[in-house]
Amino acid sequence: MVAGGCAGTPRGVLIPTSYASLSSAPVDMLVATTRKPSNQPGEMFSGERGPTLSFAEIAVSIPPDSIRKPGSVQWPAELPGNPATDFVTVKAHTLDRSQAMSWISRTAKRVPRRQALVFIHGFNNLFEEAVYRFAQIVHDTGADVVPVLFTWPSRGSVLAYGYDQESTSYSRNALEQVLRTLAEDPNVGEITILAHSLGNWLALETLRQMTIRDRRLSIKIRNVLLAAPDVDVDLARAAFRDMGPERPKLTLFVAQDDEALAISQRFWGDRVRLGDIDPKQEPLRSELARDGVMILDLTQLSSGDPLNHSKFAESPELVQLIGRRLASGQLLTDANVSIGDRLVFRATRAAGSIGAAAGWVASVPVALVDPGTRKGLPGHLAAIGRQFDQTVTRP
Repeated sequence: MVAGGCAGTPRGVLIPTSYASLSSAPVDMLVATTRKPSNQPGEMFSGERGPTLSFAEIAVSIPPDSIRKPGSVQWPAELPGNPATDFVTVKAHTLDRSQAMSWISRTAKRVPRRQALVFIHGFNNLFEEAVYRFAQIVHDTGADVVPVLFTWPSRGSVLAYGYDQESTSYSRNALEQVLRTLAEDPNVGEITILAHSLGNWLALETLRQMTIRDRRLSIKIRNVLLAAPDVDVDLARAAFRDMGPERPKLTLFVAQDDEALAISQRFWGDRVRLGDIDPKQEPLRSELARDGVMILDLTQLSSGDPLNHSKFAESPELVQLIGRRLASGQLLTDANVSIGDRLVFRATRAAGSIGAAAGWVASVPVALVDPGTRKGLPGHLAAIGRQFDQTVTRP
């Protein structure tokens, strides 16, 4: 286990280098975050909660597709990374609010459809992990969008679930501020939100409170993609209804073999999570249909992710399909898990007879010997293009 913790994400990957891959332009993104600024070189923001909303501009070079599997994040084995084989940071600096607004306007003017893509990561993500995963998604979709990453305070540890969950609630007002800034910019034509795992709770609660405050959402917020949402089914449906009849198009990615959501369900007193429902089961199937929710079932797809929690991001076919939908005006982070994290999950799931809390306590020594470093896990998923296109284009 100690050896397993030695490989993975090297710290300091956000220190900019002066060279980039010649195969494609770097992915230049705006980052909005409620994380606390870090004094550590190359980290920028920590997993703790910051007092205010902060902004940054970060550009990431992606290695050539000829040596990289789409859907994967290739972390450098050591620093500085090699742009021919690794993801490499080529720009990283903080912005104030006025500079961030200027960046949005300037970038939107260059995008043909003036479309912004806002990505909200899930549980167990360090700042640099969220940045590199979003860069991968933007690159692999091939969509010409205004890329905006909203990253909330996550400690990047499987044992910090409670802290992470409360950090999403802490970040609702800040996400609302970001969405309003985008919607009020005349150069932005439409907004798509892609949320993963616990990030779905943050997205739904923010959209709900915006609707309550204004009596309706901005018409620019057109699509919301809910990937493996770690949200109670009843709470999610209440949020759908609170958004009103003119809510955005909602697309739901589910998998009944999602191990992370199975643990979350036990943690929450066996309350079913929206991301691992059986979409064929009644009356839920009919109820979600009445709510206007499109469902894509990924259960039968194999994945390189041992927890089956990040299928949506690791499928080259699915990521490319999302890109085509974005490009046509229609319509995903991951939970990269280390050896110690996997053992914690397994021990927790096996704790049914003695209680979930005991499983967590018994697994703490695992985390102490495994620093929890993570790197992207490429997947080998079947093509699901026809099912996706039928889902997102159905009236």
